[in-house]
Amino acid sequence: MRILVIGSGGREHALVHALAASSAPAPGDGQHELHAAPGNAGIAGLAAVHELDVTDGPATVALAQSIGADLVVIGPEQPLVAGVADALREADIAVFGPSKAAAALEGSKAFAKDVMAAAGVRTADARQVTDASEMEAALDAFGPTWVVKDDGLAGGKGVVVTPDRAAAKEHAEAVIAAGNPVLFESFLEGPEVSLFCLVDGEIVVPLIPAQDHKRAYDNDEGPNTGGMGAYTPLPWLPADGVRRIVDEVVAPVAAEMVRRGTPYSGLLYAGLAWGADGPAVVEFNARFGDPETQAVLALLETPLADVLHATATGTLDALAPLEWKDGFAVTVVLAAENYPANPRKGDPITAQGGLLGDPTRVLHAGTSSRDGGYVSAGGRVLNIVGTGATLEDAVDAAYETIEQIDLDGSFYRRDIARPAIDGEIQV
Repeated sequence: MRILVIGSGGREHALVHALAASSAPAPGDGQHELHAAPGNAGIAGLAAVHELDVTDGPATVALAQSIGADLVVIGPEQPLVAGVADALREADIAVFGPSKAAAALEGSKAFAKDVMAAAGVRTADARQVTDASEMEAALDAFGPTWVVKDDGLAGGKGVVVTPDRAAAKEHAEAVIAAGNPVLFESFLEGPEVSLFCLVDGEIVVPLIPAQDHKRAYDNDEGPNTGGMGAYTPLPWLPADGVRRIVDEVVAPVAAEMVRRGTPYSGLLYAGLAWGADGPAVVEFNARFGDPETQAVLALLETPLADVLHATATGTLDALAPLEWKDGFAVTVVLAAENYPANPRKGDPITAQGGLLGDPTRVLHAGTSSRDGGYVSAGGRVLNIVGTGATLEDAVDAAYETIEQIDLDGSFYRRDIARPAIDGEIQV
């Protein structure tokens, strides 16, 4: 089976690696021929890499047709919101990823709120503001912890959560000045949970839950980022936690999308806060989330190609129950100097023993090739993956690896999963 993966980040490297490592035959000829566009320096070691504007539907269709793709997997949110999946479906090409209309669950936070209200799903109270003159009233209505969101795509960095009213106002004004509406939300108490679910109409198949670390620095200090690390599964989540999230959040939303005539097909990511009443939605993503994907896929035993193909071709209900490796997985992000504000690029990345070419331990995100080596090309440069029988074992494995990598000015959080290990998370 020829598979084309769209995207260039650590999430896409994890997808390509998992596809390459699939041990069972794929539908068709039993072989995977992997392609990626535009890919990155790490992906190039596993797949044929092609140039592509990922938001260009006709160009994506042309590429898929030129290589005879049996399945296209769309990684990032931008092409989904731009309708690239629709263009592929119109060309009768199987695609893993929702339509433009369904991807609005991520593309518009106000739309997602409307869907949740209709589906009876718990979420934060919210108010959309489009004019700076409405700002003070919105600030008065929310707080003392303000949650201020760019009501559009912002690569995971469009949210400010702060007890500082002035900082909340500054972010909101910047969003409006950029031409986007801003969403003020009430703050949801409780630890956060990320749950990926395969969705095809009203069929929902959950993966294992994870937790992301959004702040740049240890102890949840510093600015919000696209994610500095993640771990899975969650030892503190109630035994019925995944079932409750599916029953109370994902299944009702999937049913509401069907009712509206825009059924969802692909990966629906639910970001939740687990409070006194159970799960409440913080946000939806219309694709695999980053960096949770890197940890979750490290434990998936079922061949990923089968999972994605079944979802894309309407046979998810016939897929055997997913199988998972025992133990835990952790990913730690190595970030470039000055990330997330203005990350430095072009610096050499070095490690001994071919480590940078080992996707079981190192996944490339913001990298490119130069003079036979690797250089930084983005804010989040590498994802370091560790697995182990216990969560602490997995953490130790990840940090043992990251300490062997050199990138001038880079930094990483040293407390990924530590609150869970220390028993500090209670629900």
